[in-house]
Amino acid sequence: MPIKGWILYRPFKERIKQDSYENKRFLEVARENDIDLKILYPEQLDLIVTKDGKKSIFVDAETVDLPDFVIPRMGSHTTYFSLAVLRHLEKLGVHIVNPPHSIEVVKDKLYTQQILATNNLPVPRTMLVRFPVNEDLVEKHLGFPVVVKTIHGSQGSGVFLAQDKGSFKDLMQLINCTNTNMNIIIQEFIKDSYGRDLRVLVVGGRAIGCMERSAADGSFKANFSQGGKVQNFELNAEIEWLATESAKILGLDVAGIDLLFAGDHYKICEANSAPGFQGFEQATKINVAEEIFNYIKIRFNLL
Repeated sequence: MPIKGWILYRPFKERIKQDSYENKRFLEVARENDIDLKILYPEQLDLIVTKDGKKSIFVDAETVDLPDFVIPRMGSHTTYFSLAVLRHLEKLGVHIVNPPHSIEVVKDKLYTQQILATNNLPVPRTMLVRFPVNEDLVEKHLGFPVVVKTIHGSQGSGVFLAQDKGSFKDLMQLINCTNTNMNIIIQEFIKDSYGRDLRVLVVGGRAIGCMERSAADGSFKANFSQGGKVQNFELNAEIEWLATESAKILGLDVAGIDLLFAGDHYKICEANSAPGFQGFEQATKINVAEEIFNYIKIRFNLL
């Protein structure tokens, strides 16, 4: 019997074209490895809390056999409903890669930084915005330029570089006039990493590779999805330890760990629970989907 798996993907309205690459690769590699893989969307699923267990999940209103594993690919777009489905499947004995609790933690960029900092890992100094904003306090403790981010976001969206106190004040006034309920963090700007950073992929506690991303248009954001260039970057002991330790602390089986250049060392910028890997495969020539499937087979004894 082939191994059965699901990829739980983001809602229809929030689908991003780039992710079609990752879905295509997962399906291709699954066929090569005799894995029966289906891509499902949260809108297709219903659950009923009942003692009848394995018949309490419905796909398109029909009961289905449970898969051996589920790979959530919603990242920062993970909704409460999606988390509830993942928790329900987990309780029914389905292997979830990554666990729902870890996905929920990583969705919150501030909470992620708090956890990493508490574990004595190097992160940029970060503040939570409170309106009205005390610009003098920001200047004293973070300085300018300063990076402004939404709590939830991916692929470089929701990130802005305020070059000076004036532009920062203007941005805060705009947000204050439009949406004071928006959760925003302010982060120390690491000048050594302007327009470049590192993305390390961790699978099953092992750093499988690293790429350097660099902005193509003078922007300070180096995301591949924003047009950034990518190239292979050799792993060293510090990079490998920072990435694997971050994934371990956050409870992630599969993680994209973003590192900033800081002199001769690095700081942890963000962690991603559903990292894209088109640029990574292009830069490193590593078959990411196969690495993930091999980990799932070994970790959950599905060989």
